[in-house]
Amino acid sequence: MVALALVTSLLWGLADFGGGLLTRRLPALTVVVASQALAAVALGAVVVATGAWHEADARLWFAVAAGVIGPVAMLAFYHALALGPMGVVSPLASTAAAVPIGLALLLGERPGPWQCAGLLVAFGGIVLAGGPLRRGAPVRRRTIGYALFAAVGFGAVLALIAEASTSVNGLFLALFVQRVCNVATGGAALLVAARRGAPVLPPGGRATLLRALPALTFVGLADVAANGTYALAVGMGPVTVAASLAALDPVVTAVAARGVLRERLRAAQATGAGLAVAGTLLLASG
Repeated sequence: MVALALVTSLLWGLADFGGGLLTRRLPALTVVVASQALAAVALGAVVVATGAWHEADARLWFAVAAGVIGPVAMLAFYHALALGPMGVVSPLASTAAAVPIGLALLLGERPGPWQCAGLLVAFGGIVLAGGPLRRGAPVRRRTIGYALFAAVGFGAVLALIAEASTSVNGLFLALFVQRVCNVATGGAALLVAARRGAPVLPPGGRATLLRALPALTFVGLADVAANGTYALAVGMGPVTVAASLAALDPVVTAVAARGVLRERLRAAQATGAGLAVAGTLLLASG
């Protein structure tokens, strides 16, 4: 369970970084729709190959709900990433873990003492990794608003997708349905935006979009894989632990932004990243 949750954080962190880079060159809504459409095609092939459609039941409505909420949250998140800095936006959005953790606690799940300590240390580190938010810090209020709105949406998606299946094949089908709904919701918004005259293609038009296809495919597939490993982790262990470990993705995004974009981490952010890792070790020891 610990390994799956950590893989989730790695995949989400890389997907966040890739999506953030793309939204600096492409309209955010186009990135959402294109990446999710490519992921839906890949998942459709998996569903056909495995015969996963036989797993269809009423639980798929959870996947439908996740598919409607997801694009809205993702669009807000990509707007925040485009405004940057990524090393601040990603930790704020990762507070989404509070939603499934809160639900799990309400439903009676009780982590052990070391895991409780790990939850507090890791979650505090994640928030601290976002850097100081006081007046004068290089983070716009609009950026913070987008990131926190995305956090609520992502948290709802995490809770919903964890309820959408009880088997591996059922998970494939649930993720496919979620992506189809993502594309339908995002596509409708893209159509409305186009009719209102908003740009839906980047400078350079379709040629630029075609050149971005490999990156869009990576973002879409990494996001899908992360949803899958998260759902499997939740099925194997406490939601409180799985969600907290999966929420370490900002550390991955911050490291990628530091290595590729040369974004500097403040002392508070570096301390937060260290606390997040320490909290992970405490959670794993429980």
